[in-house]
Amino acid sequence: MTEVAAALIWNEAGQFLICQRPAHKARGLLWEFVGGKAEEGESLKNALIRECQEELGVTVEPGSIFIQLIHEYPDIKIRLTLFNSTIISGKPKLLEHNDMRWIYPSEIPNYDFCPADEDILKMLMKSSSTSPLTIAR
Repeated sequence: MTEVAAALIWNEAGQFLICQRPAHKARGLLWEFVGGKAEEGESLKNALIRECQEELGVTVEPGSIFIQLIHEYPDIKIRLTLFNSTIISGKPKLLEHNDMRWIYPSEIPNYDFCPADEDILKMLMKSSSTSPLTIAR
C-alpha cells in the first residue's frame, strides 16, 4: 500500500486550498489537496513538508490528523493521511499543478475531485453547514 500525505490548509477567510492535477498525470485535471507519496523511510509529516515545497514553494507545519483513510484506485491502493496544516513561510505558487484555488466548503460541488477525497469533502460540507467552529483547523 502506498502512503500518501496531504494538507488541509485554511486561510483567514475560512477557505481551504485545493490544487488541480496536471493533465498528463493519473487522475489528470481532477482537484485534490496538496501532498503526495511518502518516500521509503520518510515520515508522513516530512513527506508533506517536502511535497508542499516541491509543488507550491511553501513551507508548511503539519498539525493534527484530520482524517486517515484507505482508497483503492484501479492502478494503486493508497492510505491517505490528511493533516491540518499551516503555511509558515512562502506564498503558494503553481510549480507542478495546473491550477489552484482557495474555496469555501459550500463551493465543493463546483469542482471534480479525486475519488479518494470524497469522504473528506462530505465531512467538510457537513461541518460547514452546521458551524465553521466544528472544523478542526
